[in-house]
Amino acid sequence: MSSFEEKTLAKETIYNGRIIDLEVHTVSLPNGKESTRELVFHPGAVAVLAITDDDKIVTVRQYRKALKKEVVEIPAGKLEPNEDPLLCAKRELEEETGIIASTWSKLHSFYTSPGFADELVHVYLAEDLQEGSVNLDEDEFVSREDYTLDESKSLIDSLDIHDAKTIYAILMWELRKLKGQA
Repeated sequence: MSSFEEKTLAKETIYNGRIIDLEVHTVSLPNGKESTRELVFHPGAVAVLAITDDDKIVTVRQYRKALKKEVVEIPAGKLEPNEDPLLCAKRELEEETGIIASTWSKLHSFYTSPGFADELVHVYLAEDLQEGSVNLDEDEFVSREDYTLDESKSLIDSLDIHDAKTIYAILMWELRKLKGQA
């Protein structure tokens, strides 16, 4: 048991949605006082860094309502209940880009916002790509765009790439390249 653990004394479910659930917990702090925590529960997600034979990163451009702008991201999606993250990654890559990859490896996993959310994103590297067929969800509108590492870094600078999972994956891939592992 951690000496910093916060024990839940009471909780209230505020919202149960398609993507997230929101609860407010009253907790006992390590110093004996009480506080409130607003917590977001998410089933987890995957993100796919797909690299073409000519060493380009496969991305999708889409409008994000929360940001009120279009952004360039690597393909990603929410895990279904009890879904294997690798199977989800394969599905999302093909659905969003029409790509099927023969070689898969896990880059890493990370929590998006551990101060208030439990969302864990599993990041995969997909290589040896072949064209399949795009099969977007009916509420999904994206265009595929492929970029070199330098072009991707320029898109980060211009804020066209502006999400943590994409920046994280690009930097992980660059680190692998620097270490001679990519």
